[in-house]
Amino acid sequence: MTYVWIGVIVFIICMSFFSFWQTKRSVISIKNFIAILFVYSTTMIGFALVYTILHINGHVVMMENGKNIETSNFLQYVETSLYFSAVTLLSVGYGDIVPIGIGRWIAMVEALLGYALPAAFVVRTVMDVERR
Repeated sequence: MTYVWIGVIVFIICMSFFSFWQTKRSVISIKNFIAILFVYSTTMIGFALVYTILHINGHVVMMENGKNIETSNFLQYVETSLYFSAVTLLSVGYGDIVPIGIGRWIAMVEALLGYALPAAFVVRTVMDVERR
C-alpha cells in the first residue's frame, strides 16, 4: 500500500508539471505567479509526504542534528518533513536536517527540480514572447 501512495504522489507531481506546459499563459502576470506557486507547493508537499510515508514504514530518511528523528507525534514529523522538503527544494539546505539512505536520492531529485523549475518558467516565458 505504501508504494501505491508514493506512486499517486509522484503521479500528481508529474501532472502538475504536465499541466504547466499545456496551458497558455501571458508573459508576466498573476497567472504565471500563481502557477509557479502552485507547482512549487505541490512539489514541496508531495516530497514531504514521500518522506513521511517512508518514515511511517520504518525507513530512516532524515537525521536532525546527527540523531534519528524519533517523534511519537505524527503531525510533528509531517512538519519536519515539510520543512526539510522546502529547504531542499528552495535552497541548498541548512544542514540541521540531513537525508540518509534512500532519502539522499529523493533529496537529490527534489533539489534538481528546485533548480530546474525557475529555468523552465523562464524558457516558457521566452517561448510565449517569441510567439507574439
